[in-house]
Amino acid sequence: MRSEEHFLELIDRHFPREHDFIALGRGDDCAVLKGGTDYCVSSDLFLEGEHFRRDYFSAADIGYKALAVNISDIAAMGAKPVAFTMDLMAPTDLPDEFWDEFLKSMAGLARQNDMVLAGGDLSRSSRLGVSISVFGAPGSTGFIRRGNCAFGDILFTVGDIGMARTGLMALEAEGIKARETLPSAVMAHLRPRPKVMIGTLLNAAGVKSLMDLSDGLARDLPRLLGPDLGANLTIAPEALNRDVHAWCNTVGLDPVEFAVLGGEDYALLGAVSPFEAGKARSVPGFMEIGTVTREPGLILNGKPFVNPGFDHFSQ
Repeated sequence: MRSEEHFLELIDRHFPREHDFIALGRGDDCAVLKGGTDYCVSSDLFLEGEHFRRDYFSAADIGYKALAVNISDIAAMGAKPVAFTMDLMAPTDLPDEFWDEFLKSMAGLARQNDMVLAGGDLSRSSRLGVSISVFGAPGSTGFIRRGNCAFGDILFTVGDIGMARTGLMALEAEGIKARETLPSAVMAHLRPRPKVMIGTLLNAAGVKSLMDLSDGLARDLPRLLGPDLGANLTIAPEALNRDVHAWCNTVGLDPVEFAVLGGEDYALLGAVSPFEAGKARSVPGFMEIGTVTREPGLILNGKPFVNPGFDHFSQ
């Protein structure tokens, strides 16, 4: 990267400045967003060594996933992403070709979701890092929140669970060779697909509580339920992707417990009243996994499940 001006020219090559959501775009001290409604906002950090390794993430993978994980938060609100800002920590030793692939991949995902890059910041750094904030417009019934669950509600997921963890563990063990041995799981980790359309369908179907699965079902489900409720889960091994089974057979782990611990699946997890579940069940990929209970705690296939799952600050 020769200079900040050169980098900004590269951004302009991939991202348009004009969009229906923008009154004033990149180039001033602030962007100006057109109002008229409420918007949801989500931010995520994507840091080298913490969230990805360049050993097996390509430049295109990094650019794609940095934006995808933020879009997933908007999908989990039953909302539509419309704009984002990006702050970059940029090592000076990365060539122009790296940044071209990084931005090209990110811009492709932005176009798929009709999103505009509204602005951001750039700083030299010893390691690569991306911070993105995404803005979302409400779905047909507004925004779907966590914690709006009640005893007897049906719990469900949309999207494979355990796949991203499978891909991560295979990449850590085998390096880029894992792209050949477990390609679907590896792509689930490197390039998760945000479920924006699914989120809007669930919104229209009357789903009352929704979130994305970023830290695994074991840790995220209590966040959905709140402190006073629990869950009785029934997840059959047959419901899991064969890549999960293949990896667990290799390393001697129970595939259901492995999938429940999960992490970075960016599937959707939700609750719906049994009296209003008909429309939700028609949403593609809807999988009922259990019911909300009066007592806190998780029961998995008839047994208490006490493993808390992933924590960002655990060792």
